[in-house]
Amino acid sequence: MAQYCEICGKGSNNANRIRRRGKAKKKGGVGRNVTSVSSRTQKPNLQKVKAIVDGKKQKITVCTKCLKANKVQRAY
Repeated sequence: MAQYCEICGKGSNNANRIRRRGKAKKKGGVGRNVTSVSSRTQKPNLQKVKAIVDGKKQKITVCTKCLKANKVQRAY
């Protein structure tokens, strides 16, 4: 199953996870130091939904943002 919304096309995104050590200067420390940077993926909140597509009931993968905005006509 592809990780994207079939309505708006929202998909996964690559980002960095930054690990830090130390106490912030604001809180009385000597400052925060970056110890490592590793990549990660951010995935959208996708749901499988029964919807009406071209007048027929179909199961499609939709993000929750599209569901809340009523961009999908659901078939119950």
